[in-house]
Amino acid sequence: MSRDRVAASYAHCRRVTARAKSSFPLAFRLLPRPKRDGMAALYAFFRLTDDLADEPGDPAAKCHALNRWRAQLDDATRGVFAHRVHAALHDTVCRYAVPVAHLHAVIDGVAQDVVPQPFATFDELYPYCYRVASAVGLACVPVWGVRPGVDPAAVAAASEAAGVAFQLTNILRDFGEDFRDGRVYLPAEDFARFGLTPATCAEPANQAKFLALVAFEAARAREFYAASMPLAGMLTPEGRRIFTALSTLYRRLLDRVEARAGDVLTRRVRLPRATKAAVLVRAWLDRG
Repeated sequence: MSRDRVAASYAHCRRVTARAKSSFPLAFRLLPRPKRDGMAALYAFFRLTDDLADEPGDPAAKCHALNRWRAQLDDATRGVFAHRVHAALHDTVCRYAVPVAHLHAVIDGVAQDVVPQPFATFDELYPYCYRVASAVGLACVPVWGVRPGVDPAAVAAASEAAGVAFQLTNILRDFGEDFRDGRVYLPAEDFARFGLTPATCAEPANQAKFLALVAFEAARAREFYAASMPLAGMLTPEGRRIFTALSTLYRRLLDRVEARAGDVLTRRVRLPRATKAAVLVRAWLDRG
């Protein structure tokens, strides 16, 4: 494979990543350049995968596009490239031994968003969280670096918990926006627990019930954050820095969502730039 082709592919992935409105690309700066490029390749693949489901269009056409994208992923692992991200993705997967199964899991999760189906229970929601978030983290961890001798099963368990925590935070943050788009991710059993339905959450008479629902979901997310924290000690110093930064950002976002729970009905709650900058600077200074 031509070095020029790989370099051009990484440059394209960096451009895709630079356009993203997310905390993830900012955290990539905590890694040395080769690993930063690896993260850009993964992020570009995930971004493009997500776009196939989110862009306007016929659901059948979206499913067809995702199936074609999946087949092209399999081709890319064999060195046959149909998209500008594939050469960099292939190089990253080979260089860092990223299990391709995690990339397929993300496609599976994104496919669930093409025709959203409500979740009756948290047990039904969990596999979705795993596919769209935990699988992302499991693909990233080999790039970040795991300390020698650490039990792979422990790494996988903590990574899975982190993904679920992050996704539950996203679900709460995006509640109102998703509802207006016809998507409801919180389980029906949780709405029923507080005498609510998705359609009645915004009613003034139900404000206290909705705040209690958000507090309940936030507490659940914090349990997964707690289960994920051992991962920091399993990673190399540079891996620990990026994981700690991302986890801190998401936990602070969850705090802000809970404190402004009513706001999620009408707008997306965001962290101030100063908060993001402070977290990233602190992580950068952590050289232990």
